Amino acid sequence: MARTLGPGQRLPSIRAFAAAMRVSPATVVEAYDRLAAEGVIRARRGSGFYVADTALPPLALAAGEPRRPRAVDPFWVSRQSLDADAATLTPGCGWLPADWMPQDALRRAVRALARSDGAVLTDYSAARGSAALRRVLQARLASLGIDTSSEQILLTSSGTQAIDLICRMLLRPGDAVLVDDPCYFNFLALLRAHQARIVGVPMTPAGPDIARFEAVLAAERPRLYITNSGLHNPTGATLSLQTAHRLLNAAAAHDMIVIEDDIYGDFEPEPSPRLAALDGLARVILIGSFSKTLSASVRSGYIAAQPDWIEPLIDLQIATGFGGPGQFAAETLAQVLTGGSYRKHIEELRSRLARARPRVAARLQRLGITPWLMPRGGFHLWCRLPEGCTAIEVARSAMEHDVVLAPGDVFSAAQSAAAMMRFNVAHCDDQRVMAALERALK
Repeated sequence: MARTLGPGQRLPSIRAFAAAMRVSPATVVEAYDRLAAEGVIRARRGSGFYVADTALPPLALAAGEPRRPRAVDPFWVSRQSLDADAATLTPGCGWLPADWMPQDALRRAVRALARSDGAVLTDYSAARGSAALRRVLQARLASLGIDTSSEQILLTSSGTQAIDLICRMLLRPGDAVLVDDPCYFNFLALLRAHQARIVGVPMTPAGPDIARFEAVLAAERPRLYITNSGLHNPTGATLSLQTAHRLLNAAAAHDMIVIEDDIYGDFEPEPSPRLAALDGLARVILIGSFSKTLSASVRSGYIAAQPDWIEPLIDLQIATGFGGPGQFAAETLAQVLTGGSYRKHIEELRSRLARARPRVAARLQRLGITPWLMPRGGFHLWCRLPEGCTAIEVARSAMEHDVVLAPGDVFSAAQSAAAMMRFNVAHCDDQRVMAALERALK
C-alpha cells in the first residue's frame, strides 16, 4: 500500500490495516480514534475514515480571525469573571452567587456518598454515565413532553463539552453554523475553535426572526443551528409555539440539525415550547447541565438524542476524555435532584429573581439604561445604554473600579450590539455596581 495519504483520501479499513500491520483490530481502532480526536482524520458514517482536508487541528482557534478588543473578546469576559477576587464585583457573569445555591442539600448528598460503596469515590463512570442520574433526567424530560429512554441520554462533563462533542461529530472546518444574534458568547468561541463559518440571525422576543431565519437557511445551507429555548441567553426571550413550528419546518426542508440548550429551563415559571418535544428528537439534539441551578463545582452536562447519534458520541467522549463526569459528581447531583429540596430551591430562586429583576431594572433605568424586554424568568437583563455610550468604553471604565461587565458585542456574531449590555440581576444589588456605571456613563 502507499506510505502517504493526501487530504480527502480514504484510510484502509480497520480489518485491512490490522492485517497489514499485524496488530489487533482494537489497536487500529484506538489509533484511528486518537487521530480523529486530534483532527488529523475524519470519520464518515458508513463510509470509513478519511484524511482531514486541513492541517489545522479542529480545536485551534481559527487562523486569520480578526483580533478583537479584549473588552469584546468572550475569553476576556470569562477570564475576568472566573479570576475575580472577593473585592471584584461581577454583574457581567453568567452564574448565581454562592449563597443563592443549595449548599445544605449538596453537603447532605456528599455526606451520604462518603458512606457509600467505595467504587463511587474512586471508579470511572459507565460509558453513558450514571444510570441513576440518567433515569432522573429521563423523568424530567418526560415532564417537558420529550419521550426518551435512559439509553438515549449521555452524561458529559458540562454543557459546553456536550456541544463540543456534537461539533466534533457533525462539523468539518468551513461548515456554516447558524446562531442567534445575540447569543451566548461561548457558542461563538467554541465554533471558532472548530473553524466553523458562523452565521447570525436577529433575535426577537418570540425567538429568531423567522423570515430572516428561512432566508439564511436557503442561502447558507448551515449544518447546525445552536440556540437556547426556554429562556434565551442573553436576551431573556421566550420561543413562541408558532416560531418553533416554522423553525422546525425550515430545518427539515434544509436538512439542518438543531442543538437546543435547555440550561435555563428550570428558571421558567411555566415551561415554554421545547423544540425537542415538537420534533421528537428526530433532528433536534437537546443538551443541558445543572451549573446554573445547583453547582458549577459538581459539574455534569447531558445530551439527549436519537440512538444512532448517541453511540458515536460515546466513542468520541471516550477518545477525548475517557468518559464524562465521575460517579461522585453524577451521584451527588442525582441525590439532590431526587430529594424534595431541589423543587423548593427552584421555587425560591424563581421568587427571589422575580423580585430582583424589576428592582434592578428600575435602578438601571434611572441611569438611562433600558431593558430590551422584561424576561419571564432567569437572571439576565439585556439592556440598551444611553444614546452616545458604547458598551466597550463603559466596561473598560467599570473595570478600573473592580466591576466586571459584559458588553453587547461579546454576544453578537455581526458585532451589531455595541450599545447593548447584559446584566446579571443577582449580582447587581451592591451599590458599587450602580456607582461604577454612573461614573462610566458620564
